[in-house]
Amino acid sequence: MPFLLCLVALFTPRLVVALLFFYTQWLHKTFDSLLWLIPGFIFLPTTLLWYTAVQHWFGGQWALWPLVGIVIAIVIDVSPAGSRRRDAAITYAIGLFTILL
Repeated sequence: MPFLLCLVALFTPRLVVALLFFYTQWLHKTFDSLLWLIPGFIFLPTTLLWYTAVQHWFGGQWALWPLVGIVIAIVIDVSPAGSRRRDAAITYAIGLFTILL
């Protein structure tokens, strides 16, 4: 199951972050407040997911493979495809905010 979640996270990381936030304690155990979750959700969702995976699966130890994974996650998030996803998420958030007002 974690492997399937990782594959889905590569294509829709914000969906996986939202599912983990609402249905598990993964993000709640890693972060004490929403201060890091909200910017991570908007700007670097794949990096946020990898950081929480390292905290849970590797016990927070930043050895070779966790560092390689964080570099790959950052590259995915700052790539042109990542910026398109980020722009879509910001547009969606603005639209949702205007509907709520």
